[in-house]
Amino acid sequence: MSDLTTTTQLLRDISGGDAAAREALIARYLPRLTRWAHGRLPRRGRDLAETDDLVQITLLRALNRLDEFESRRPGAFLAYLRTILMNALRDEIRRGDRKPLDLSISVSGLQADSSVVENVVGREVLDAYEEALSKMTEEKRLAVMMRLEFDMSYQDIADELERPSADATRMMIVRALGELAEAMKT
Repeated sequence: MSDLTTTTQLLRDISGGDAAAREALIARYLPRLTRWAHGRLPRRGRDLAETDDLVQITLLRALNRLDEFESRRPGAFLAYLRTILMNALRDEIRRGDRKPLDLSISVSGLQADSSVVENVVGREVLDAYEEALSKMTEEKRLAVMMRLEFDMSYQDIADELERPSADATRMMIVRALGELAEAMKT
């Protein structure tokens, strides 16, 4: 499989039973999802599931439900994976809420029920980001998520979104980030 094979083509090949396409898709998204998920599980939930386990669960759920996934545009599969992973994180947090909380370890200034990301940026900023992101067009939302949350290069985003060039993608993301910042101010 070539790195230039689009996700859409890989998904078609997987639906046709191509095991190599399945492996290529996993190899493409496993590191991205792992980077994204790192630090998002609150400390109180970390004993319940490791980040790697949640990422693997996410990929398995997505691949087992490919017949339910409808790719309406390039980049939709990554958004689908992000949604599944966020739901898995929420499930782990809820499961942790049912267990008694161990209060023996306390770190000054950090919330025990917050993720690393929440402790750094704050819950309000994270909520404002998610709200502003939800108001963007799908292409801009996907591009911003790919750049900020998945740390993808402009070329990788251009390939994933089937855009003409890395430079065109970079300009679109710069404009989208300006819109995002404005929306978060209000």
